[in-house]
Amino acid sequence: MADYKATEPELAKNGLEVTASNSSSDGHNPVPREGQTEHLPSFEHEKRLALKFDVRILPMLALMYLFNALDKGNLGNAKTDGMDKDLHFKPGQYNTMLSIFFVPYVLFAPPIAMLGKKIGPHRMLPILMFCFGSMTLLSASVRNWGGMMALRWFLGTAEASFFPLVIYYLTTFYRRGELARRLALFYAASNIANAFSGLLAFGVFQIKNTSLKGWRYLFLLEGSLTVLFSFVAYWWLPKNAYEAKFLNEDEKKLAFTRIQIDSSAIVGEKFNLKDALQIFKLPSTYGFLAIEICLGVPLQSVGLFMPQIIQALKYDTIKTNLYTVAPNCVGAVMLLILAFSSDLARIRFPFIALGFAMTFCGFIIFAAIDVPSHLSTAYFAAFMMVWGTSAPSVILSTWYNNNVAHEGRRVTLTSVGVPLANLMGVVSSNIFQDKDKPKYVPALATTAAFGATGCVTALLLGSYMIFDNRRRNKKQGVNLTARDVSTEKLREGPNSPDFRWFL
Repeated sequence: MADYKATEPELAKNGLEVTASNSSSDGHNPVPREGQTEHLPSFEHEKRLALKFDVRILPMLALMYLFNALDKGNLGNAKTDGMDKDLHFKPGQYNTMLSIFFVPYVLFAPPIAMLGKKIGPHRMLPILMFCFGSMTLLSASVRNWGGMMALRWFLGTAEASFFPLVIYYLTTFYRRGELARRLALFYAASNIANAFSGLLAFGVFQIKNTSLKGWRYLFLLEGSLTVLFSFVAYWWLPKNAYEAKFLNEDEKKLAFTRIQIDSSAIVGEKFNLKDALQIFKLPSTYGFLAIEICLGVPLQSVGLFMPQIIQALKYDTIKTNLYTVAPNCVGAVMLLILAFSSDLARIRFPFIALGFAMTFCGFIIFAAIDVPSHLSTAYFAAFMMVWGTSAPSVILSTWYNNNVAHEGRRVTLTSVGVPLANLMGVVSSNIFQDKDKPKYVPALATTAAFGATGCVTALLLGSYMIFDNRRRNKKQGVNLTARDVSTEKLREGPNSPDFRWFL
């Protein structure tokens, strides 16, 4: 069924006539044709179908990403328990170890994501989960810096295409206007993971009088759970929307048609590398990638160094980890608010810019004040740091996926953009220097600068899209938006005269 396109007679036969000409792209009731009104799927049919996907897919993906975030970001917690001292790290080696993760993360993301497109994300994602869980599990047995460096390299390889493949996987189940809030529910697991990591570290580090240090127990517990859960995920995830075994035939037809008119030009199109690389001929691609670069530094600074930032409040090790919980939990709530608002408004770039603005304010406030004298203000600034990094990441990925109807080009752009943001962890891991403790002012200022640049870049790219949509409408003598054009017509993206930017 990979290259199947539902024809009008076939859809009518199954009572599912929803084509590009008679259905709006935001899920409203299609216009019925004579004699088919009572069999035509309504908006309620779509809501029920989307709910089935929500129940079946989102909780599993959220749990998978929670484990992914735990395994990637637990070094900060381990360091607060003396991991660097136990392994006899020399000055600068901890930062080098953080940096090495991002080299394979960027190098291997595109080829692994392309392989995932070929064999199916429903199979590739659990396999990757098993691999990165195994690397975390082995970290509990490391005896020196070299061993941890090797495991961080393989961890970066295993995690490289996980998030890009999840994004692509979700685009094969949901319309463009449904994607941001679903991706946000999934990505909120990252915030919950950061919060849970603090709680877990708080509990584990209180284990005393044993032969193993607390940080080793942390790796052992998180790695074991990840490996075990990967087997559940392999069995649970459906192949795609229109071949899901838990749907009946009418629902499969509707699932296919939804994606055909409001997500992909050709549903289930086979991957062709030469064709997919055409995405890099579009100038907009480099605008999206520039925003990913700007996002990467604050995103990684919060993910890797929040415990160290909170240490400026002068609390002990256990309390420091505990104080990372609230910002991450509230950050997840803010992420959901902005993502749901973006889907409701069917617009992306203002919410991305708002997130960057909050990032800028959070880091600048923390850097500018005397932390011991203004503990409440400093802690609030830590909340703003998390608010401003979660939402842009989700909505930015949604934004460029909304504007690429070609499935191969979509997965290619995502497999480059997401790792590029993570590559900026090399910057983050080297600007937070021990000599700048406890406040890390140079690091905070650098991160704030990236936030401000990302805000401006998002506003400029969004403004260009508004201008180009108006130019295209004037040229054709119509007044169309992205929701008025079926993605079936948009395989060639902006090169198609019918193309309209999803703002």
